[in-house]
Amino acid sequence: MKNFNLDFKFKKPNININKAFLKAILVSFLTVVITLGVISFFLWHYRAKIFNILATGYIKEQQTNVIAGTNSLTGQQQGKPSELSALLPALTGEDTVVSAVKKANPAVVSIVITKDVPKYSVSCDQNQTQTNPFGNMFPDIFFQTPNCTQTQTGTEKQTIGSGSGFLISADGLIVTNRHVVADTTADYTVNLNNGKKYTGKVLARDPILDVALVRITPPIGTAFPYLELGDSDTLQVGQSVVAIGNALGQFSNTVSAGVISGLSRSVIAGDSYGNSEQLDKVIQTDAAINPGNSGGPLLDLSGKVIGINVAVVQGSESVGFALPINSVKSAIDSVRKTGTIVRPYVGIRYIPITADVKAKNNLTVDYGVLVQRGATASDLAVIPGSPADKAGILENDIILEINGQKITSDQDFSSLIRGKNVGDYITLKVLSKGVEKTISLRLEKAPDVTQ
Repeated sequence: MKNFNLDFKFKKPNININKAFLKAILVSFLTVVITLGVISFFLWHYRAKIFNILATGYIKEQQTNVIAGTNSLTGQQQGKPSELSALLPALTGEDTVVSAVKKANPAVVSIVITKDVPKYSVSCDQNQTQTNPFGNMFPDIFFQTPNCTQTQTGTEKQTIGSGSGFLISADGLIVTNRHVVADTTADYTVNLNNGKKYTGKVLARDPILDVALVRITPPIGTAFPYLELGDSDTLQVGQSVVAIGNALGQFSNTVSAGVISGLSRSVIAGDSYGNSEQLDKVIQTDAAINPGNSGGPLLDLSGKVIGINVAVVQGSESVGFALPINSVKSAIDSVRKTGTIVRPYVGIRYIPITADVKAKNNLTVDYGVLVQRGATASDLAVIPGSPADKAGILENDIILEINGQKITSDQDFSSLIRGKNVGDYITLKVLSKGVEKTISLRLEKAPDVTQ
């Protein structure tokens, strides 16, 4: 075996590294790291605002495309932008509420009610007598009973109440509740959010809906801010809303926010004087509605009026109601065209038939309305000379259908009639003494609609 002597000699390489070059690389690396760190910090810290800005811009662009009739993502024709509109408030949060309030506030008014009330003076006889009802049991106890008389010396104007309302035109047309301006002998002062005051003239009071219209006159060459009316037929439970009004008659333009808690509610609303009225198809909301809010607007998050705040359940926690704005539009149009509210009417008093009413009265149907007199003898079931009287409708008749539409809780009698015009002929299916018959009836103008 041979031995191999391998002698390897490694030569050390000659590497000459430029220190200045290394320093430049290190500085550049640190600069990039720091810059990225700062950018990341700001992106994280302001991530919500950046997202809102980008999302709002994107959705507004899509809304524009949808309104134009085409979705830019699919190229397909679209209908109403309800889904995108519903998404926008969720993305923009409280900024949308603030925007809606800023838009609406200048057009929301306070209505102050004043009236001349008797003023009295009291005079007392200075020769007061002393009596002791305890006799000699407690001889040292005396009671002074002055002889006083009260005399009316005239009248003085006092504030007796307040409510809310909102402008719907630049020339000063205001919508409020009828119960806010129900007193025909009172005076009404309209206070704007900017502090200016105007004398309000009641144009019309609606006896069917709790609605009234008031007029104020702007100074020459000026115009009032006003609100745009929305569409209450498209509302959904859970949708965000804002209420504005003169809370407690002391805090004008108070804002409360909430959601729509229910739709098509039926409630009986009463006041402190014992008056009450049936309100059908009203909006239920948990936005705080306090005394004094009556007549103020219920707004969607675009600042459009979708309801008129009308009632609250006393002792409840956030259970308030508003009249849907679509049910009021015909009254507004009527006042604009004729100066008064023209409503069609049939001329009956009735109760809706439910399963409970059917059972208690041994009826054969559980829908429709039962023609029935009111609580007093003067509240007749069929008003003499009314369209119903002329058509031959009798007390205890049951009206089942109007123009082929069943009368139910979803399609109640008053709303079906409210959708007609004075002079229209309607066909009623009536159950009279157990026999079904068809009656044709011509609607007439409801009497005393301005009072």
